[in-house]
Amino acid sequence: MAELILPTTDLHEAFLDCHDEWGPGLHEDGFGLGGDDVRSAEGFAAWVHERVRFTHPAGTPCPPQRHGSPRWIVEDGRVLGGIALRHWESDLGHIGYGVRPSARRRGLASWALARMLVEARAALGLDRVLMPCLAGNLASARTIERNGGVLEGIVDTGHGPVRRYWITLT
Repeated sequence: MAELILPTTDLHEAFLDCHDEWGPGLHEDGFGLGGDDVRSAEGFAAWVHERVRFTHPAGTPCPPQRHGSPRWIVEDGRVLGGIALRHWESDLGHIGYGVRPSARRRGLASWALARMLVEARAALGLDRVLMPCLAGNLASARTIERNGGVLEGIVDTGHGPVRRYWITLT
């Protein structure tokens, strides 16, 4: 059974397996990867530390810094994906997620999103969250809609059209 956990250096090899499955150059929503060194043990440890150092458990107040609550979707020691609750509103939305290709079509994204929506309400006191996805990503649109997403519209972000959804948490 899958679980949501904080990122950990204990799963370095499992993380790399997940990362490699996506292939080079692809953005993995939910992990917050940029040009980070995740291959070396030292680089990975620094990257994990940066992801979890401001994380707060559900129900605790959130200080005003711009940070988030990252979680990995893990099952039997395998990293299947990631999801992150941003503690601020931006065009990226409050929550970003991604599931590795071989673990898709199992409902993991819907399950993880539902769990993070509870945390958004409990930890941050949010009444609603913004959830954008690429207009052509129909699987992500269905995931958001299954969790109560209401389409606000489609906007062009300069990187292509994006669907903007709002999910009410009350």
